[in-house]
Amino acid sequence: MSAPHPHEFDLFVIGGGSAGVRLARIAAGHGAKVGIAEGRFWGGTCVNVGCVPKKLMVQAAEYGEWAKDAAAFGWSLGEASHDWPTLVRARDMEVARLSGIYSRLLGGVGVQTFECHASFTGPHEVKVGDRTVTANRIVIAVGGHPIRPEIPGAEHALISDDLFTLQERPRRVLMIGGGYIGLEFANMLHNLGSEVTLAYRQQLPLRGFDHELREMAAASLAASGLTILPGETPAEITLNGETRVVRMASGKVVEADAVFFATGRAPSTRGLGLDAAGVNCAEGRAIAVDDDHATNVPHIYAIGDVTDRVNLTPMATAVGHALADTLFGARPRRASYENVPKAVFISPPMASVGLTEEEAALRGPVEIYTTRFTPMRHTVTRRTDRKTLMKLVVEAGTGCLLGAHMLGEEAPEIMQGIAVAVVNRLTKAQLDATIGIHPTAAEEFVTMRVATRRVGEGAAKAA
Repeated sequence: MSAPHPHEFDLFVIGGGSAGVRLARIAAGHGAKVGIAEGRFWGGTCVNVGCVPKKLMVQAAEYGEWAKDAAAFGWSLGEASHDWPTLVRARDMEVARLSGIYSRLLGGVGVQTFECHASFTGPHEVKVGDRTVTANRIVIAVGGHPIRPEIPGAEHALISDDLFTLQERPRRVLMIGGGYIGLEFANMLHNLGSEVTLAYRQQLPLRGFDHELREMAAASLAASGLTILPGETPAEITLNGETRVVRMASGKVVEADAVFFATGRAPSTRGLGLDAAGVNCAEGRAIAVDDDHATNVPHIYAIGDVTDRVNLTPMATAVGHALADTLFGARPRRASYENVPKAVFISPPMASVGLTEEEAALRGPVEIYTTRFTPMRHTVTRRTDRKTLMKLVVEAGTGCLLGAHMLGEEAPEIMQGIAVAVVNRLTKAQLDATIGIHPTAAEEFVTMRVATRRVGEGAAKAA
């Protein structure tokens, strides 16, 4: 029998985002010879046109809100104003720094990097720039991209990536979309001084989150001064000079200086030459993978948003790390897609982990613990748009924590700790036995003693 054909690399990764970089770096640490190609920017969407610059802009917007609140505590700060170019420079410097770190991390462990587009020319062959490389295993980690709805005049609107290229803040903004991006961008631009209208096709935003939190998020955004248009979808965009005129399917007309589509993302599979490798795609061009993230071609894998599973950076990073350990670290394992914590960085923010009340009720019976209150800071400022909601979903009988949800200041920071309890299936009794830190909002999660309601199949009979 002839010896197997030698390949240039043990592993080649297509895509230098969070998932691809973590996979390449850990695999190289295990001794694999690794190559990786990135045609746009190291760090991918999250570092360059996603989580990181978005969070910096959210923080910038929060300073304005704090400045407004300061007078209630005796501070005289004068009239607040915001300089957009200063924020842009600071944001872009930090993004450039982080993107550079990603590249240097790869070089530090001996990964060979290719700054160019990569595509398959065969099952083991990848064209990178003007050369072709071969690899024993290949992983696709190219992520996703924003999409535009197919309506007349869609070219007059912006997508999420475009926010990070604006050299001045638009005065009037129409944000279309009720997901993470739509709400975060709308709220942030409003708090930086734009007049913002937020339109989405459902009656409530944030499909997939707990219904009670969705209701409160919509109410909070409206109370903060955004114009909310639920149940609306755009039908056409025309220009009147520099003004964008958007006609909704209902007939309603909205005028704006900038229109943003935050209406979804799609896996970036076009141009990869998947046919040449024999790799199958699922619906929506996502790459079909099994539980080990292998495609229908056994030595080719796909991870991150290109698989359209849980499109969150920490999830993609965890999957990349697990795959590297499995393939090259003699430690076969999988990153779990269950109980993945998530947050929406509006003001105040919201965060969740585990099952919603609606999901848990299908398994029922479950007990729901809730508390609503005005944070201590805002008992002084008297603001009505800064209420807090905390919620626990508990399995009746066992007392096991099935889910935790919060809308309120510092919700993402608090939920990171509560997620440990949910992921490890701790019980409500164990939370109750934990002493709270006083005075904090977080202590409410360990002091809710009486169930608000009991829901789920058989709950009424059991009661």
